[in-house]
Amino acid sequence: MAPMSSTVARWELKLRLNRLRGESGFDDADIIAAVGISRPYWSQVSNGTRILTEDKLRALLNIYGCDEAEQDELLALRAVLKERGWWMKYPALLSPEMQRLFGLEHGARSIRCYNSLLIPGLLQSRGYARAIIAANTMIRPFEVDQHLAIRMQRQHRLAGDDPLHLTAVFSQAALIQQTGGPDVLREQLHHLVRLIEDHPDTIEIRVIPFTAAEGAALGGSTYHLLDFPSTHLPTVEWSETALQGNIIEDQSEVNGLSYAFRQALTHTLSADDSLALIKASVSG
Repeated sequence: MAPMSSTVARWELKLRLNRLRGESGFDDADIIAAVGISRPYWSQVSNGTRILTEDKLRALLNIYGCDEAEQDELLALRAVLKERGWWMKYPALLSPEMQRLFGLEHGARSIRCYNSLLIPGLLQSRGYARAIIAANTMIRPFEVDQHLAIRMQRQHRLAGDDPLHLTAVFSQAALIQQTGGPDVLREQLHHLVRLIEDHPDTIEIRVIPFTAAEGAALGGSTYHLLDFPSTHLPTVEWSETALQGNIIEDQSEVNGLSYAFRQALTHTLSADDSLALIKASVSG
């Protein structure tokens, strides 16, 4: 199991309660009267911005006819979402959308990411990450170290008892572009080799070679597809531009990018050949 994440627990509880409400046949007025709450309170519960007390949640689940096992699951989610994840400790640095991304990332089972010209953040060495963060004009110089610490914190999910499964696709250009200078790039390439060799079962890096005729079909896109251990949760997408990032739950768009990712994989080198190319880039 992936680590418990209050962000994931809040999202799952909201989705499951809304699904139960739709299946129950009760209208909101019936539920509000039976549970003993106000309409504004119920509206906040429905959109996930407020949490029912344990007693009121149990009462609601009884109304929905949930068996004991399902009640225990949903009450356990409620207990988790009361916890404060590390990503919630930086409100001055991280937008609510970024906090939610890192919370989802922490509780994900697997991530598929596509980048064009840069190594993905989860795979960046400290020096490489610092160079990218410092070059971001939206980040003030005195905040660089804090953002760097956040990026390093995210990478803890690549190790541990139940590490994140990560499949990363990026262009060969990322192995050549001297982000931070030649020494920083060399450090980054060595870092990639170590990650692949230390985590062969959970980290897969696939490089799009310069010879791939359709390798740049998605241009400068950067996106992630996140999957979760719970069967109640769908895949979500994180789409990123130079100015903003967004979490997208619309399944038609997510399915479209899932297809695009599968297509991108057909233009990459194999995992073994990608590793060989990275090693050659280090010596070159």
